[in-house]
Amino acid sequence: MEPGKDQKIWQVVLAIPPGKVASYGQVAEMAGLGRQARYIGRALGKLPQGHSVPWYRVIRSNGQIAFPEGSGIYCKQVSLLEAEGVEVVNGRVAMRRFRWQ
Repeated sequence: MEPGKDQKIWQVVLAIPPGKVASYGQVAEMAGLGRQARYIGRALGKLPQGHSVPWYRVIRSNGQIAFPEGSGIYCKQVSLLEAEGVEVVNGRVAMRRFRWQ
């Protein structure tokens, strides 16, 4: 992938307001990457130490948390979302209620 693509993705994710979530596909589209939803997760995985990008606001289009249930990163994502008022029930977020835009 070309340099700068990750930065475009990070800028879109930075724009997601607290209390809202976006899907990987939504972020890809808004970053001008069309249907490259799978790349979004890889780009978020490359975030530098100490960043302020709210990666945890990006979830699957069906509202599901992408990490394995019970894993440390899963628990961290759920905790961060709940701290912003996003309800997570059985590993899912109600997209109709919490989806950004």
